[in-house]
Amino acid sequence: MIVQCGDIEVVYTRQGEGEPVVLVHGLAEDRTSWSGVRAALTGYATYAYDLRGHGETTLGNPEGTLAQLGGDLIGLLEKLTGPARCVGYSLGGVIVLWVAATRPDLVRHAVVAGTSSVVGKAAVGFFHDRIRSLANDRSVFDSDFRADNAAQLVNRVDLLEEVYARRLRAVGTGGGYVNAARAMAALGASPLTPKLAGIECPVDIVSARQDVFCPPKAAEILRQAIPHATFHEIDGAGHLMAVDQPAAYARAIQQSLDDGRPPK
Repeated sequence: MIVQCGDIEVVYTRQGEGEPVVLVHGLAEDRTSWSGVRAALTGYATYAYDLRGHGETTLGNPEGTLAQLGGDLIGLLEKLTGPARCVGYSLGGVIVLWVAATRPDLVRHAVVAGTSSVVGKAAVGFFHDRIRSLANDRSVFDSDFRADNAAQLVNRVDLLEEVYARRLRAVGTGGGYVNAARAMAALGASPLTPKLAGIECPVDIVSARQDVFCPPKAAEILRQAIPHATFHEIDGAGHLMAVDQPAAYARAIQQSLDDGRPPK
């Protein structure tokens, strides 16, 4: 299904019945990355969409900012669901937190996995390196991207080639990746952390113990900034926790959503 949100056509799929939950994927992913979670999740109507320039969603006029990516989610919520629970992975978690802080009327509950509100110098350099290689030599990017995927797996390294091929398809020609990487790199100079104190809705943080791309320290920063947040840790998983520990990951999200239901 397609919905017009500002300058882009957003492709999304709806699955299940119940309270609406919007699923926001990470960098170099698309809506299909939620397939395992959606298959295991019960009691909710899930809306999974492709971010700007990822998968089948158009790139539009990219600004390379978190505000634009957050604005895309705001437009989607306003057109499809109204106020809803939002689950975000990695970049998607950053987007969800930005919207929860900016438009609290639209986010009833935020569940964020593998998410950082600030990035260090090494991460900023990483994003800029990938942006340059996409612009100058796609073969270099593809090689580096394969290594990136390998570094994000600890339990299911046997699935590397499958994961790599799927995520390359999500990257496509690379415009969406560059746009989102610029937005993430900007968190080095302008962290999201100061805005988090204003989030009033329930927040659940899901972290993978062996994640080197978004280490436990990042989750701790979120916990300190959002004192009312609930924390879940998944062992035996790297950054791609949906691949490394799919059952535990889906359980953490189901539990977060169920525990966050308002009392009847």
